[in-house]
Order: sequence, then structure tokens, then C-alpha cells
Amino acid sequence: MYDFLFSGELSIAAVLFRFFISFLLSGIIGFERSRHGRPAGLRTHIIVCLGSTMTALIGQYTCLVMGFSSDPMRVSAQVISGIGFLGAGTILIRGRNHVTGLTTAAGLWTTACIGIATGLGFYSGAVICAIIFFLSAGALTRVETIGKNGKNIIRVYLECDDASVTNAVLDILTGPDYGLYAVEITPPRTGIANHLGIEAIMPIPKNSDRKELVDGLAKNDHILFAVETV
Repeated sequence: MYDFLFSGELSIAAVLFRFFISFLLSGIIGFERSRHGRPAGLRTHIIVCLGSTMTALIGQYTCLVMGFSSDPMRVSAQVISGIGFLGAGTILIRGRNHVTGLTTAAGLWTTACIGIATGLGFYSGAVICAIIFFLSAGALTRVETIGKNGKNIIRVYLECDDASVTNAVLDILTGPDYGLYAVEITPPRTGIANHLGIEAIMPIPKNSDRKELVDGLAKNDHILFAVETV
């Protein structure tokens, strides 16, 4: 009954099903990225995946329906290389040794590949890849945060309610209660004038956990809020 979904037939039902799978898988990935405050979130991943699915369908349509004797993967091949320009826009070099956005860029490229696979009807490969990507980007973050001397570390974003109190907040972070590893001053994520963002990497005390540490930071004067980042 549902053989048309796995055949080369480009019926309305088959096209709708492929776009739905593309939307669903990219939505799962995009939600995970958006939840961690990444530059490319839910909408970006969905749009990239839908566009990639469309290119795969275009290649099949030109060969199966229009009868062109061309390579049906030619358009999709351009997506694989072209998506690198979009991913490059998410990579930021901050300071001498701090690069962010690499995971986001790789995620966009992988999402494009998932879209192409879905457009071609390779559902099993698309689903398996999306699941592994979700687990890698989420669960393995904890493994990656094993820092200096084997200690657990945490990456935290803080927002100060006044730029003039930056030094006071830094004194707190570098004090004996936290033991700061690295810090970077950034524009405020809320976009509120005169606010200031601080991205910090610090160890997690033995008798504490992530939530307790983040909640403790947020209780300090002049710190508007604190959230864990990846």
C-alpha cells in the first residue's frame, strides 16, 4: 500500500511524505541546537534540510518526468559544497585560541546531507544519521567537558545589568569559590543597552553540581542571569 514512498515515483503523496520527514528530522536537530543557544537554531536547520530535500527532488524530476539524460545528483552535489559558505558564517574566532561555531557549521552540513537522503527516499539512512547527530551534539557534550587535570568543567554565560560592574563580577569569578579557567567579554545576548555578557569556563567543585553552580552565580549582585552553554 505504501510502496510508492520507497519507489522512484514522484507522486504528490511521496513528495509530501519526504518533506515531512525532512521537517521532522531537521526540527529535532534544530531544537537541540537552539536549546543550547547556538547561532543556527530550529528555523535555520529546518530551512537547510527542506532546501536540500528540494534539490534531490529536482534532480529526480528532471530525469524521471522531464526525461533529461543528466546526472540526477548534480544539483545535490552543489549543495554539499555550497553549504560550507553558510556554515562558515557561524564560525567565529575570538581571541588567539578561542574558535566557536565549528559544531554549528558541521551540523548545518550534516543536516543538508540528511535532507538530500530524505529527498532520495533513503529514509533509514536519514533517520539513523539524525539520531546519531542528536546524541553526539547533546549527550557527548558532557564527555567533552572533562577539562584540565581531569576535572569536570562548565561553560557558563553570565549577563551583567551594568557594564560598569564588570571588574566586580570578574573578582567574584576569579575568587576561591569558583577558580576561573578562562573568560571572554561579549555583547549582551538580550540586546539591552549598557548590559554586558561574560562567557566563562570554570571547574565544578567536588561537592557541587552544574545546576547548583549556575544558580549560585545568578544570585550574585549585578548578575542578571546565568546559563550553561556548550
